[in-house]
Order: sequence, then C-alpha cells, then structure tokens
Amino acid sequence: MATILNFLSAIIFLSFISRGYCQCVVQNVTVNQSQTGSQVQNKPEWKVTISNPCRCTVLDLTLSCTGFQTVEKIDPSVLSKSGDNCLINNGNPIVGLSTFSFNYAWDSSFSLTPVSAQIACS
Repeated sequence: MATILNFLSAIIFLSFISRGYCQCVVQNVTVNQSQTGSQVQNKPEWKVTISNPCRCTVLDLTLSCTGFQTVEKIDPSVLSKSGDNCLINNGNPIVGLSTFSFNYAWDSSFSLTPVSAQIACS
C-alpha cells in the first residue's frame, strides 16, 4: 500500500513540475535598461536587454513604448514602432532562457513594458 501511495505522490509531483514549465505568460518577460557609457549625437546610449526566463518560446513580443525616440538608427527587424507599441525581433522567437538586446540613444530612458506575446511550449 505504501508503495502505491509513493508512486501516486511521485506522479502528482512530477505533473506539477512539468506543468510549471508551460505556465509562461508575457508578464514573465523582463526588460532592463542601462547606460552603455557611449554617446550618440551628444545623447547617452542605452542598452535594452529583454529576458525570457521561461522555458517556453516567446513570439510576436510587443512592448509598450509610448513616446519612444532615438537618434541612433535601429534596424526595423530589431524594433518596429507602431503608435505606442513596438514589435521586437520582427516577431521572431525569443527562445526560453535567453535574452535579446538592442541599443538606442536619447536623453533619458523610456518605459518599455511587455504588452503582448504568443507563448509556445513544447
């Protein structure tokens, strides 16, 4: 009887662990910014690092980027602004447990927060 209970407990425990890997949401994505120490057209350069701490892949990541401006050219496949939202990485995957970075230059940093994404767990 104890063996059966141990077996059932192990199965339940493993199902909770494996389910946790697919409980990823856009709010898991973090955006950090720091100055690089460089100047572009007399404006400080900022490095944006987007982290996907989840094991799932994030696709079509859109950030809120109200008022975003830069004097540093950013490839549209890296960041594409439409209104108050910015599509990151041309919608391409940011795989689990990885980061995606880009730089921009402006007098101060802008608030960049995840708004939407597609989450793909395998």
